[in-house]
Amino acid sequence: MTERKSNCCEMMEIFTTFNCDLHKDKYECPDTLIDHNTESDDYSIIIHDGGTSGIEINFCPWCGTKL
Repeated sequence: MTERKSNCCEMMEIFTTFNCDLHKDKYECPDTLIDHNTESDDYSIIIHDGGTSGIEINFCPWCGTKL
């Protein structure tokens, strides 16, 4: 098993590991803000429009670190 890369700041850690008890899909939960694709190591801000869209980000929205 590969060791998980830690996130750049506490807020990014919270929002990339958030699991909602009410919604089975992260795209349905309005509290899930960040999607992290572990295969490609890409980050995106989820667009809550009923689909699975997101806006790719290259810098942390909280601390500004390059992702």
